Amino acid sequence: MQSIRAIVLGLIQHGSRLFVSEGFDPVKQDYFYRALGGGIEFGETSLEALKREFYEELQAELTNIRYLGCLENVFTYDGKPGHELVQLYACDFVDRAFYQQEQISFVDSDQSYVASWIERDRFQSGELRLVPPEALKYIEF
Repeated sequence: MQSIRAIVLGLIQHGSRLFVSEGFDPVKQDYFYRALGGGIEFGETSLEALKREFYEELQAELTNIRYLGCLENVFTYDGKPGHELVQLYACDFVDRAFYQQEQISFVDSDQSYVASWIERDRFQSGELRLVPPEALKYIEF
């Protein structure tokens, strides 16, 4: 049975850079980028989920957390349809050391990922693809 998944993402900007993780769709042979976050668990608010996800993945605490809005993301990944309701927040790292690291490796659901600081203009120009696409409206250019 297919279902709609509720997730939360934290949009972190520093100067002209955006903190995102890289994904790859093996069917489309296509790379994409997404702000960090994850699933909202039953009984958990999106704000609680945001803080938990960043702590689980990066051992990072967040500050200056501001709710941006809810996005609906209907997509195909790995040949399968997906549907998400995305609670999007702007936020900052408490530990300023995160802003000095170009790449940070982390594990989520037994898979390894890399989060990187990428120039936001690369998303605006279409050179790189940010998902969900509507998140571009919330980036400060």
